[in-house]
Amino acid sequence: MISPTHVAIVLIGTILFAAACDGGFDPAKAGSIPAPSEEAAPPPAATQPAIEPHGRAYLFRGALGPIFSRGMDHLTERIEQAGIPADVYEFTICRLIAEKAIREYRQDPAPIILIGHSMGGLCAVMLAEILQTVHIPVSLVVTIDPAHATPEVPLNVERYINIFLAKTVLGGGDVRAVPGFQGHYASFDLSQLKEVLHINIDKQDSIHEQLVAKIVQLAATPAKVDGEAVPLRYVVPPGAEIELWDSGVPVFARPGDTLQTIAALHHVPLWSLTQMNKGADTTPLVPGELIIIPRRLVPLAEISRSPPGR
Repeated sequence: MISPTHVAIVLIGTILFAAACDGGFDPAKAGSIPAPSEEAAPPPAATQPAIEPHGRAYLFRGALGPIFSRGMDHLTERIEQAGIPADVYEFTICRLIAEKAIREYRQDPAPIILIGHSMGGLCAVMLAEILQTVHIPVSLVVTIDPAHATPEVPLNVERYINIFLAKTVLGGGDVRAVPGFQGHYASFDLSQLKEVLHINIDKQDSIHEQLVAKIVQLAATPAKVDGEAVPLRYVVPPGAEIELWDSGVPVFARPGDTLQTIAALHHVPLWSLTQMNKGADTTPLVPGELIIIPRRLVPLAEISRSPPGR
């Protein structure tokens, strides 16, 4: 049961965030952020070759983050251990971190990753909006049970993942993308998993492990794929493993195919197909019929987008 204390925490967090962002963001001011002086720049190491970064991650805690969003701290540590620069912040300084992100990107245009829990999720999407005003792309945005007030995902985001609980007032942000969004989109409602709560959804080890793997893959994986990336929206059923796909991809049914045989062929759970496609599990599909299956960041080698032969 949601206690009055928890509701008060969310209200206080919202007020703090509004106060922190009251000054707004001035793109002209961001465009004039000075580059570091040559005197301040350290000389390059003569004996060490330059290492191409995989990206730069900015993570944000929710209200009373040091108490209720400690999962963001642990995820930050795991990202750093994987070799990607990462820092975690309070959501109340979102605009300040946006200016920092702009400055760092202009010095070194590494892929940007934004991750936030609760009010931190709202901050992550708002930061992406700010980056769009100065024409900076965002490689990956992940929101973990973001606040209801979280805005739509902007067009400069290449990949978006929302992991949320539809039946909570502490988060529950069912975030959509703006019209015309062309990136990868996947939404996972975990409200049927009784063991997952707003105060522990950010601490799920399997989610951390998958997010780190995705971030490591970003440098070697193009944002766009052949064919259209189909948005995925799932309600994860009770007892199911949490598997974070990136978007959907259409495949063509072959003679004799059913949703069950396609699920087995592509190594995905049957429920992931029945939620996105019409028809019973074992009903034969019409040859050539388009079926949406979930895709990972690196597409499955066996996926074919060619229609079956006549």
